[in-house]
Amino acid sequence: MRAPFEEQHFTVKELARCWKLSAEFVRQLVADEPGVTEWVRQQPGRRRYRVLRVPRSVAERVYRRAITKAGN
Repeated sequence: MRAPFEEQHFTVKELARCWKLSAEFVRQLVADEPGVTEWVRQQPGRRRYRVLRVPRSVAERVYRRAITKAGN
């Protein structure tokens, strides 16, 4: 297995475009997946800014799981 920093990471928008789904739906799919990197920045009086990066292996796992569920 490759080290996390060596693996290609995708943004939520990139996966949404690739899978032809909305960014919000993809965000919900990957938000609690192990391996997804999340950065949160919040300044007093401002909204929370959250950035997700999804490693290729996690994206493949989520996609395979969705395909398997669709086949049943």
